Amino acid sequence: MMLDVNDIPLSDSEFERVRRRLYEQAGISLSESKRTLVVARLSRMVRTRNLGSFGALLDRLEGQSDPVEEQEFVNALTTNLTRFWREEHHFTHLVSYVGELMKMRPDKRLRIWSAGCSTGQEPYTIALCLLAAYPDLRRWDFKILATDIDTAVLAKAAAATYPVSETAGLSAERRALFEDVEGGRVRVPAAAARLISFKPLNLMAPWPMSGPFDAIFCRNVTIYFDRGTQHDVFSRLAAILRPSGFLYIGHSEHVDAGTTGLKLVGKTVYQARGSKMPASANERGAA
Repeated sequence: MMLDVNDIPLSDSEFERVRRRLYEQAGISLSESKRTLVVARLSRMVRTRNLGSFGALLDRLEGQSDPVEEQEFVNALTTNLTRFWREEHHFTHLVSYVGELMKMRPDKRLRIWSAGCSTGQEPYTIALCLLAAYPDLRRWDFKILATDIDTAVLAKAAAATYPVSETAGLSAERRALFEDVEGGRVRVPAAAARLISFKPLNLMAPWPMSGPFDAIFCRNVTIYFDRGTQHDVFSRLAAILRPSGFLYIGHSEHVDAGTTGLKLVGKTVYQARGSKMPASANERGAA
């Protein structure tokens, strides 16, 4: 079978090489339905290098081990779909949970990880809603780690500015949390932006941090992994959660019942096993 888009054909063997390389590099499993996506996303790499085929591109990637080109290959094939307050019940739960922590945390230390942060809307939502609910967090040792395998989206996230259309549909209260800037754009205020460190991270590689994290958001990331990879990632996440910590995942994801260290306590909300804190969270303090 040959797929021909913009005059660059993709053979079955080339598609299998792409699938194998992406899986080995990023743990992402491409289905047969992604053939058109592969052609559309990788055509630019073929053309800008004056290569005649996808096979030639793959030969180049496999032969010279250029980390810049390898990253461009991964960036091209990853999907980034996000928005502010996406799956907002997670943020309602987080606000309540942090409120409880603030009553019992004498060291005033709070650590949250946004794994697969894309263009930054998720970690900025975390920062904005928590600061709005609890201004005292400005005096805490409060940090948010935001990681993604795609370096291109991390650069956009770090800029902390977005088209004003990104705030469409937000309540007036939430819209007021942003600053208007020229060019029809909005900016995340410095008080929230400075809480976040954006770092490149491949979830398949060793993690340089050991935690513990009070909460981890890993939403709509593992949908691209096979079951074995999902199990491994969730087990590793559970291992660096605090005993009272929560893991938030996407609505189409689930944690295998056999995954060590996690128990389902709400809609796509998991808690570290052995926690003595209440699993449920009410909605007070939601921004």
